[in-house]
Formats: sequence, structure tokens, C-alpha cells
Amino acid sequence: MDKNKKGSPLWTLIKNILTYTIICLGGIIMLMPFIWMVSTSFKTGSDNMVLPPQFIPDNPTLDNFKEVFEMFPMFRFLINSVIVAVVTTLGQMLFCSMAAYAFARIEFWGREKLFLLYLATMMVPAQVTMIPQFILMKQFGWLDTYAGLIVPALFSVFGTFLLRQAFLGIPKELEEAAFMDGANHFTVFRKVILPLAKPTFATLGILTFMQSWNSYLWPLIVTSSQDMATLPLGLSLLQGQHGTDYGLMMAGVLISVIPILAVYLFAQKYFIQGMAMSGMKE
Repeated sequence: MDKNKKGSPLWTLIKNILTYTIICLGGIIMLMPFIWMVSTSFKTGSDNMVLPPQFIPDNPTLDNFKEVFEMFPMFRFLINSVIVAVVTTLGQMLFCSMAAYAFARIEFWGREKLFLLYLATMMVPAQVTMIPQFILMKQFGWLDTYAGLIVPALFSVFGTFLLRQAFLGIPKELEEAAFMDGANHFTVFRKVILPLAKPTFATLGILTFMQSWNSYLWPLIVTSSQDMATLPLGLSLLQGQHGTDYGLMMAGVLISVIPILAVYLFAQKYFIQGMAMSGMKE
């Protein structure tokens, strides 16, 4: 096909139709599991066994949601997950931002080598450090407590790296002007750097909240009672030993997904901007 045909309005229209068709098909495929989860949560046990499967149940019911809260202390699981996720998110944003500012803006001997060494710890699997962390939590007396769930997750190499890259993209002239007006590093950090890095903070907040909310292995190791169990641990109780009520399980999963969707929808306008702002800059 020659260049004139490729640049013609008809070719452009065909290309746009194909592009949007592929995007829509991809979106539908990605939404199918979520749609099935919502549909199953409103079905009775017998409706889940109907063939062919029905996306819209004939007799939708809220009994699954009522039974979830009657069988297990779901409110307690939700409260625990909210406390752990919110405190972990705020803590990471605080500590990672301070470390990122030091690596990005404060000159000291061996800064780059120390940062590379710090960054290299990302290659260590989390499973390797769980046993040492568990021993520390036991020695501190933090097993089955909020401190044991929260403190090990307050520090993040990825969060430090993400914010450092964002801080490097902020013009140094703003910082120098603040120093000339008598500001110190703390003032520059609080009044210059932090306000300009809001999109990246939103990105880090979303990622941290999702990771903490969905965390299963560490709460399983460090807690031993239902009073301190988080929502993922509570959902595991919905899986029976000899059989699983999928309507009941999907109702619990839907309850756990709603807060994540709410957080993402609240901060989505900053997400892409934050990822772009934290690109590789030196």
C-alpha cells in the first residue's frame, strides 16, 4: 500500500476502528473475572452449579453478605486491615521521603555507592528476611500485635527509589533560592520538595496501600488470633476443608476489593503523573 493510501482519511478511520476494537476486547477480557466475582457473590449455592454459567443470576440474593458477617468477625478483620494499611502507607511516605531527600539533595561522602548498595537489597527475596524479622518481633514481644504487623513494613527500598527519582526532577534553583532566604534542609524538604512531589506521593500511597491490604504471608506468620487477623487471613477461613461455598467466598472478596477501588479512584488523577515524574533522572 502506497504512502497516499496510508495517509488517507479512510485508512486512518480503519486504523482507529481496529485500535479501539482491540482495546475494548482487551478491557472486556480483563473485566471478566471481576464481573464473575460480583455475579457469583449474589448467587445461591445451587445457582453456582448451573450449566451453562449465568452472569446474571435468576434469583439474586444478599444472603451471602449477611452470612459472611454472621459466621466470622468481618468487621474486626476490616478494622485491622484498615489500621495496618493506613499506618503502613503513611509511615512509608514519611520515612521513604526523608531517605529519598537525603540521597537526592544532601551531599555527603559515598552517597551514590551507599544508594546503590541500598538499592541492591531489592534483589533479596522477601522470604529470606521473614525468619529474621519473625525472631526480632518475638524478642521485642510484638507477636500478634499491631506493631508486629506494621513496623517491618514502614521502610521500603522501592519507595525510597521512587521518591528520589522524583526529587531529582525538581529544579535545584528552587532549593537554592530557599537557602538564600535562610531556609534549612528541613524547611526546604517540607515547603519546597514535598508540595512539588504530590503526584509521586499519591503513586507511592496507592501502591503501598494495595500491597499492605493484600498482604497474606506476613500476617499469617506474625499473628495467631482472630482478633489480630487481617482481611486476607479472614477470607482464607471461607475456604472449607471438604468443599467451598463460592458465593460466600466471592462476597467476602468483593468486600475486600471495594476499599482498594475507592483509594485508586480517589487518587487516580495523580497516578500516571507521579509515575512520569519519577522517571529515570540524574
